[in-house]
Amino acid sequence: MQTDKIDTRELNLTEKLVAVNRVAKVVKRGRRFSFSALVVVGDGEGHVGVGLGKAREVPAAIRKGGSIARRELIKVPIVDGTVPYKTVSKFGAAEVMVKPAAPGTGIIAGSGVRAIMEAAGLKDVVTKSMGSHNPINVCRATMRALSEMRDTTVGRGGKSARASAKAEGEAQSG
Repeated sequence: MQTDKIDTRELNLTEKLVAVNRVAKVVKRGRRFSFSALVVVGDGEGHVGVGLGKAREVPAAIRKGGSIARRELIKVPIVDGTVPYKTVSKFGAAEVMVKPAAPGTGIIAGSGVRAIMEAAGLKDVVTKSMGSHNPINVCRATMRALSEMRDTTVGRGGKSARASAKAEGEAQSG
């Protein structure tokens, strides 16, 4: 995980509610209900965060989830609208594979992963969720996969592999 904090005041963040879960606690006089809300925030330019808020009412849980997600923002490396390379990450029993895709492919992902990819600003990406389908663990596995990614443009003169290959192809044909 990254240690440096991202200043949220400069970012135009949007919130997306992924899941709401009703939790029942059995007490002496019956059941006591509370709610947990999984919220994704992002600016569409490489910053994304996920938060799980818990409260007695749904609006309070959503508000808490949003504030937690703002605290947990990470920077995602984006190369030509996609991720730089394939990665697989696991959280609990949920396993998520994230692969780069050709331009025009779009986002091929399930609900929780799709919300994270859209909030991060990725345009073309292929994902596969394996194992558990619990939205909390799937979102956390996705965030782990994105946070472990490193920008591959560093160390190559600022050009990605795709951009370098495109430039070489144009030089040979022209």
